[in-house]
Amino acid sequence: MRIIPRLDIKGPNLVKGIHFEGLRVLGKPEQFARYYYEQGADELMYMDVVASLYGRNSLLDIVERTSREIFIPLTVGGGLRSVDDIRAVLRAGADKVSINTAAIQRPQLIREASQCFGSSTIVVSIEAIRKPDGSYEAYVDYGRQRTGIDAVSWALQAVELGAGELIVTSINREGTGRGFDLELTRMIATAVPVPVIAAGGAGQLDHIQAVITEGKADAVAIASLLHYSAVRTGAGAGGEFHQEGNTEFLRNGQNSSMLQDVRLPEIKAFLQRHSIACRTE
Repeated sequence: MRIIPRLDIKGPNLVKGIHFEGLRVLGKPEQFARYYYEQGADELMYMDVVASLYGRNSLLDIVERTSREIFIPLTVGGGLRSVDDIRAVLRAGADKVSINTAAIQRPQLIREASQCFGSSTIVVSIEAIRKPDGSYEAYVDYGRQRTGIDAVSWALQAVELGAGELIVTSINREGTGRGFDLELTRMIATAVPVPVIAAGGAGQLDHIQAVITEGKADAVAIASLLHYSAVRTGAGAGGEFHQEGNTEFLRNGQNSSMLQDVRLPEIKAFLQRHSIACRTE
């Protein structure tokens, strides 16, 4: 089981919000990435949260700096609209790319990219909101825009076109700490033959276990649970996360009362105690 810290980035900063909104600056993404690498992360995920909005990805410098120091797979997403965009990110040091908005706007991009770089390099990100009838609609532009497309049907199409992996985020649960949307994850994970990364909602260790056992996820992407814990406990490079970010709200207990203070080794030890295998060295 892979545990993947997800770092949402705006400009030079690591940011975090709730439902993809109300973003707060937490610090330098490279600092958090190095900390998670040292703590035993299996992979890392960088997402440029405004790239699709502005039609560009600004992570190349950050990716280059990170890849020189961190030797685990790195997935990069946000604003990748063409094979050339993907090639540039891979040359900068990414191992995989995540695409969402451009893939929905032009699904053949998935096929073109997988043929150029291999399906294992192409991750399709699905950001979904539950509708009143119980179905799920896919959204684009970091959860800003509706598409009218059924999320499960889109997952199947993306895999048929060559996606080697899917990351499935519940916008309803994202950043809340109330747990993953188990139904959404399970519906997609049981429908497709490729690995599914669950994202959006981790607040307790039990939530991670549940999305693996009940949601049938193949990997878990975690943001708030790890980031807020790192800031509150003063962990990481020199214990100075708070000097870079607007994090006073965390030390006052705001927006984080639902979240346990846990680190990556504790997550993995918890999973192993519940008979879920994961890498510990």
